[in-house]
Amino acid sequence: MSPRTPPTPKPVSAPKAATRTAPRFRSRRDWLSNEPGAWAIVLMPTLSALFACGPTVTTCWLAVAWACCYCVQFSAARWFKSRFRTRYVRPTLTYLGALGAIGMPFVVLHPGVLRWAPLYIALAAGSMLGAWMRREHSLWANACAVLASSAMPLVMQPYGAHATPAMQLNGDTLPSVHSWFPEGTFAQPALMLSLAYTAMLGGSVLFVKTMIRERGKWTYLTASWIWHAVICTAGFAASPWLGAAGALLSARAVAMPLVARVRRVPAKTTGITESIASLLCFVLIICAVI
Repeated sequence: MSPRTPPTPKPVSAPKAATRTAPRFRSRRDWLSNEPGAWAIVLMPTLSALFACGPTVTTCWLAVAWACCYCVQFSAARWFKSRFRTRYVRPTLTYLGALGAIGMPFVVLHPGVLRWAPLYIALAAGSMLGAWMRREHSLWANACAVLASSAMPLVMQPYGAHATPAMQLNGDTLPSVHSWFPEGTFAQPALMLSLAYTAMLGGSVLFVKTMIRERGKWTYLTASWIWHAVICTAGFAASPWLGAAGALLSARAVAMPLVARVRRVPAKTTGITESIASLLCFVLIICAVI
C-alpha cells in the first residue's frame, strides 16, 4: 500500500491576506493625523514666531509642546467621535503622557503661560464638541483650530530672543486677576503674526470648502470672496508684503472655483494648490514682520 501523501495546503485568498495585514495598518494609522493640511495650520504660525521673535531654547521647547498638543487633540477627537472606543485610548493616553512630561516642567519654570489657559481650554472644548457631534469640519469647529494656532505667536513672544525685559517678566510670572494681560502681551511682531494667520487660515478654510465639501454653494463662495477681498485690502493697508499675500490668496480663491464650474478639479489638485499658496504666504508674512 502506498504511503498517504499530506493534503495540499489551501492558498490564502487575497481578501483574507489583506484582512490579516489590515489590523496592523489600522493600528499605525490610529497614531497619525489623517488631515495633511492640519499640520500646516498647526505649525506655520509657530514657526513664523520662531523666526520673528528670535529662536531660543525656550521657544523651541514651547513649539515641541504645541506639536504634542495637536497630537493629543486629533487622537482625543477620534476618541470622542467614536463614542469612546477602546481603539483610540492608547494613542490618546500616550500623547497625553508625553504632553505632561514636556509641558509640566515648562509651566513650573514659566507660569506666565497659564494666562492663555482659559482661551485654549475653551477652544479645546469646542473642538471636542465638534468631534462628539461629528461636525469636526463645521465652520465653528474649524474656527477653534484656526484661533488656537493663530494665537501661538502671542504665547511665544515673551520667551523669544527679542523679548523686552517686561515681556520676559510677564512670561515668568503667574498671572493675577488684576493684571491678566499686562502691558506688552499684545505687542509687535506677535500681534501682526496672529492677525495675519487668522486672516490667512480663515480664508483657507473657506476656500477649501468651496472646492470640496461645499462645492457649488453660492453662500460659501460669496463668503469666501468677501473674506479674501477684506484681507487683501487690509493687507495692503498694513504692509506691501501682507498685501501681496492677500492678493495671492484672493487670486486662487476666485480662479479655482470658477475653473471647477466648467471642469472637474480633483481634491488632490486643490490640496497641492493650497500647499503652494500657504508656503508662499508663510514667506511673505515673515518678510512683513522682520
